[in-house]
Amino acid sequence: MPTHHREESTKQKPRQFLRAALLAGAAFSFASPAIAQDNAETTVDEQKKLDTIVITGIRSSLANALEEKRSAASLIEVINAEDIGKLPDQNLAEVLENVTGVQITRTAGVGTGVQIRGTNANRTEINGVSTVGAGSGRSGISFEDVPAAMIAAVEVTKSPEAKTIEGSVGGTINLRTIRPLDLNDRVANIRIQGEDSSLTTDGITPRVSGTYGDNWPTSVGDFGAVISLSYAEQDATAFRPRVDRDNLIASDSGAASAQNFDFLPIQFLIQDYDNYESQTTNFAGAFEWAPNDSLKFYLDGVVNDQERRQESSRIQASGISDVRDIAVPSEFETVNFGSLNGQGLGSIDAAVKGILPVDTDGLDGNLRFSGDTGSRLTESQIFRLGTEWNRGNFSGTVEIATSQSDTTRPDFSTTLNFINPNSPTNSSNENGTPFEYDLTGGSLTWGIAQGAAGGPTTAQLLDPANIVLRDVNISQDRSENSEDAFRTDISYDLSENNIFLTSIDAGYRYNKTTSLRDEITSSVGLRNMADSPTGDLFADILVAGPDNFNAADGRELFVRDFLLIDPELAASNPQAVLDTLNAAILANNAITGSTRGPISSPTSSQSAFFDIEEKTHAVYGQINFEHGILRGNAGLRYLETEIVSKGNAILDGVASPTTTTSDYQFLLPRLNLAANITENLVVRAGYGKDIRRPDFDDLSTSFTFGTSPNSSVNLGNPNLIPEEVESFDISADWYFAPSAVLSAGFFHKTRTGLFVDQNESPFEDPVTGFRDIVGPDCEDGGIFNPIADINVFGPVGRGVCVPSSQKVNGAGENTLSGIELAFQYDLSSFEDKIGWASGFGVLANFTHQEFSGGEEVWTPTSRAEAVFAANGATNVELSVSEIDLSENAYNATLYYEKYGLSARARYTWRDAYRSEDFGSTSSYPWGFPVIQEARGQLNASINYDVTEKLNIGIEAVNLTESEVSQSCVNEGALLCYQGLTDRRITFGANYNF
Repeated sequence: MPTHHREESTKQKPRQFLRAALLAGAAFSFASPAIAQDNAETTVDEQKKLDTIVITGIRSSLANALEEKRSAASLIEVINAEDIGKLPDQNLAEVLENVTGVQITRTAGVGTGVQIRGTNANRTEINGVSTVGAGSGRSGISFEDVPAAMIAAVEVTKSPEAKTIEGSVGGTINLRTIRPLDLNDRVANIRIQGEDSSLTTDGITPRVSGTYGDNWPTSVGDFGAVISLSYAEQDATAFRPRVDRDNLIASDSGAASAQNFDFLPIQFLIQDYDNYESQTTNFAGAFEWAPNDSLKFYLDGVVNDQERRQESSRIQASGISDVRDIAVPSEFETVNFGSLNGQGLGSIDAAVKGILPVDTDGLDGNLRFSGDTGSRLTESQIFRLGTEWNRGNFSGTVEIATSQSDTTRPDFSTTLNFINPNSPTNSSNENGTPFEYDLTGGSLTWGIAQGAAGGPTTAQLLDPANIVLRDVNISQDRSENSEDAFRTDISYDLSENNIFLTSIDAGYRYNKTTSLRDEITSSVGLRNMADSPTGDLFADILVAGPDNFNAADGRELFVRDFLLIDPELAASNPQAVLDTLNAAILANNAITGSTRGPISSPTSSQSAFFDIEEKTHAVYGQINFEHGILRGNAGLRYLETEIVSKGNAILDGVASPTTTTSDYQFLLPRLNLAANITENLVVRAGYGKDIRRPDFDDLSTSFTFGTSPNSSVNLGNPNLIPEEVESFDISADWYFAPSAVLSAGFFHKTRTGLFVDQNESPFEDPVTGFRDIVGPDCEDGGIFNPIADINVFGPVGRGVCVPSSQKVNGAGENTLSGIELAFQYDLSSFEDKIGWASGFGVLANFTHQEFSGGEEVWTPTSRAEAVFAANGATNVELSVSEIDLSENAYNATLYYEKYGLSARARYTWRDAYRSEDFGSTSSYPWGFPVIQEARGQLNASINYDVTEKLNIGIEAVNLTESEVSQSCVNEGALLCYQGLTDRRITFGANYNF
């Protein structure tokens, strides 16, 4: 048998790691020691000649990642690329899903959000440099903006050291690129792939990436350079039907639809067709110069151009609440609401099948067609320039860095009303259309009841003359985020003195972070027939909407015939669409005598503008120690932050610039211990404090208005201070075989100074239900919204007092604790006994998390209160919990690597969790975030080495096309949303020159 060696020198580990990664090696892993394994392609006699076995592929990456974790003083997890540009998944969020304690959320089936230990409040860095996001959040660059092809390794720090930059609750994600002077050989690589989605109608989208790197010894030192380029297109589609059943028909109501039992009628129907087309272009480069062994200079750059275009459609059946008294369901189901905060909510029947007829006056329900083109165009740059040096026992770094993200969000969204020629009309620009629904079998299916009385024909649905313009919302919002930083770190080596302390570290960091938001909008709402041009006046920009809403599940009942304003034209040439609509309004005025003015071009909204600057000085000191079986570090991090928030105050329609300043200080102790109890057993413990800064829009003195009278206007609070997070970790890792581990850990986090919403509701007259509709002030609560629909809160028109909400630091605390288990093993050491089967290996992890909230609660809507009261439940409330937190989650991976074949299958499962991603609405249905039901997903890939240089492969994401189900009130209660997502197949080839 060969002799296995594990390097002890920490200085050599980065070289070993990169050498293995660049020679071919890595896959995903949740890291720890690396003990070299047998090379399956080498004979036993040849192996005996080797002191160290060089391995490649999945096993190499797992081995090196385990070694990084095992040797680290703090708790980290590592995923390594198994070859140049080849992490285990195409998407970085999906890469991180392999890590213990990490779950992800998806948009249209694509991983976009990452939760570490149950929270979205994390930091993202590239090569240790802070990244900034495209919006007002603090988590950094969006994961869909960074292709996995340009990343050599991903490191997740769960237990920070004093030198770790503050700002994370769950963990810090560091994306590492290739370091040129660590290359042992020149690398030149190109990867060409195509991706096909099962739901897209646009065919195969391309992906191309390439990397070149080398280093050169010269008379003036060693030079090295690495350049990576990547271009990727993606078409992601999801179908999202929604059915609201949050009203009540009581048995004693006297309604024609009443039964001998209470039931929930149909309240609202939506058919969302979400389509996102993205183009991502990335450049990553690194240049290094080492004049001698004691000095190195480096310059890194990452440049990203992300275009995420939306061409979505939305069909609404609105106003059907007005037919609930006459619409008699033909079938019901019993819904058990379970309990909230220990109070039982009882059960009630709900409509699942029937016809929604046109009401007696022929004006309800209403059929609406919407085109949504809300896109995101982001350009981001990250640069760092620095030097590493050592002299005697001293070593250190000096670095300056800058991160920038400039984003525009072009949007030209429209809503059209269908005027049913078979129903009467009046001065309103909407009238009645009958609908059919069938919610049996756990599927939210509905459509137009064309066979019912007054049902429109297909020709009538596609006739532009039966369409009128209802809403136009145009925007060109922009946000500019940046962070400029200077840091210097110094270390003094004490290891030669053979004492307990091995080194002392100290450092200083200064950063200036800025965030600017300018909301550039124009909106118009047309509610009168005389003001609304018919579709034949703008027919040249109308197109038939997509008719494949049944492609995911084969449903028969859906809306397949409808017209939209061409979303592709609205995105590519919004001015042409605006000109056409204004010409139609002018022509309509000539016909009807309306004095409706033109739709204006988008202008800056002074009430929503903010410009925030944040300056932070941070210093730290840290001792590192090792003695006997014990090693670790302990230190303090101190920071001071000053904030200047600029915005506009609006008084009587006049904007006045405002400037507010604030500051805060924190002292953050951090301690990490690791004990080698035996040769193969490592026990770790960690304690530390961190902070979570508020999002920038929560610090703004400005605010944004929407068109809904039900949604709260979010007011900023520049005096917010960060939440404080106190964390404790303990874990044990047993490395029972080469490249194998069995680990168990426990963590506990306590958050204080919580960001909580302080809500204020407008007064409603107890008799009429009307609110104040005379601005600019709302003396009895709320805030006056000049563009909101009055709806049922007053006479027709716009402008009404609406709820307001402001983030404040709450007095309570919340806690999050959990257990993490992980297992990794392969059969390579049994080759002489099982032959080909020795290529198998397995990885698995499991996380259990429990959340205990603070003092804040969610309360039901007025309609929900009536439903619960019918079951005898009053004063219902639910303690606020962490969004996107699953109590239990696991993933298991089976892989095979031998004879040039590399294959793996990963199944990921996460428990139900509360979600704010519930379609095209901004208010909580029933008053609570929805429950996304438990869901599993299967991904798989196969790669084959055709030659030493050429590899071909195919990868599948969501192989079984697992659906998303969302319930209202409680898990397994009332099904209200679905997400029918696609299967994505990626195939291609990789060539190493």
